[in-house]
Amino acid sequence: MRTNPFYDAWLFLIGNTSDHENSGVGWLLTVLFLALLLASIWIAYRNWQQDPAQRAKEHLATWFMRVMIGIMWFQGSLWKLPLPVSGGFEGWAKALGENAAFGFHRWIATNIFIPLLPVINPLVFLTELSLAIAFILGFLVRPMGVIGMLFVAHLWLGLYLHPAEWPWLYIFLIFVQGFFVLNNAGKSLGLDALIARAPFGPFAGEGLLARLYRKAT
Repeated sequence: MRTNPFYDAWLFLIGNTSDHENSGVGWLLTVLFLALLLASIWIAYRNWQQDPAQRAKEHLATWFMRVMIGIMWFQGSLWKLPLPVSGGFEGWAKALGENAAFGFHRWIATNIFIPLLPVINPLVFLTELSLAIAFILGFLVRPMGVIGMLFVAHLWLGLYLHPAEWPWLYIFLIFVQGFFVLNNAGKSLGLDALIARAPFGPFAGEGLLARLYRKAT
């Protein structure tokens, strides 16, 4: 069946894609995604309302880009389900063993990743889901952006020789997340901006978590 980006986006919003169906928990993923999206809009509104400095086209553009990259990570996490081993994930793990740019990377994929798929698959799913949540909400964006860059660098080198992959795609994703790190994108209409302006709960005071959070952001 012929499709287009707008129709595909609609199917994703209502949880009617093959990835949702294959996950076994498509309805839960749809509810989670819509909750994150609504929370991001609410957080952006609160920032806009409370801080005139946030009412700039640069912050709005950064928020939009951050949320879109978060959505990319969320969608990318779906085909890692069901756990502990997704057939699609297993296929791409084997592709790393055949198409990595360097021999040691191919050896690691073949001799470590593939035998440990029941462990690696859940870790990768949780990493991508965490990146999605961080970027959509604008929370801990700087450290998560660094993790995202390293994650994509692994894919860039791991699939470098794959005939169906375009290496520049991964370079661009590294650059975008690097932009989030350098510009502290969580403080553009994000939860990091709300917390910086009015720390609350465990992020207030001089407790260990509050100090670690301030250093990370």
